[in-house]
Amino acid sequence: MADGTTLTIKRTITVRAVVTPRWKEDAERELSNAIVNVDQQLGQLEQEGQLVIDQIRRQSANPLDPRVQEQVASVQQQVAAKRAELEEQKRQLLEQQRQVRELEMEAVVEQGQIESTIDVSVGDNLVEKLQAAILVRDGVIEAIEGA
Repeated sequence: MADGTTLTIKRTITVRAVVTPRWKEDAERELSNAIVNVDQQLGQLEQEGQLVIDQIRRQSANPLDPRVQEQVASVQQQVAAKRAELEEQKRQLLEQQRQVRELEMEAVVEQGQIESTIDVSVGDNLVEKLQAAILVRDGVIEAIEGA
């Protein structure tokens, strides 16, 4: 930017993918792995929650003391909130998995975004400069839009 006529800015590039058998297989495998991960987190959450509750009760002289009951209720509430969050994640993953299965071959789907930089100058159309996309088929770039 020595002469003041150009500026380097960041822009977001949309990555689009062509649905192919390989893409579907990869997407379903990623989603299945994520679902298994959430299931494992749910199991671990239940175990850890029960361990904490057992510890609270063991450390107390009187497990029926209202303060102990409050602590137990608090832990149960935290576990329930985290369980609900994880169950919502799983529901969303299952919905995404269903959507992937229903996609038609050769459809184009948005796969994500990446950042890059671009030089802009006085007189450039900023909207056009910021609109960029890459089209990928099985990991290979097929087209670059708005380069």
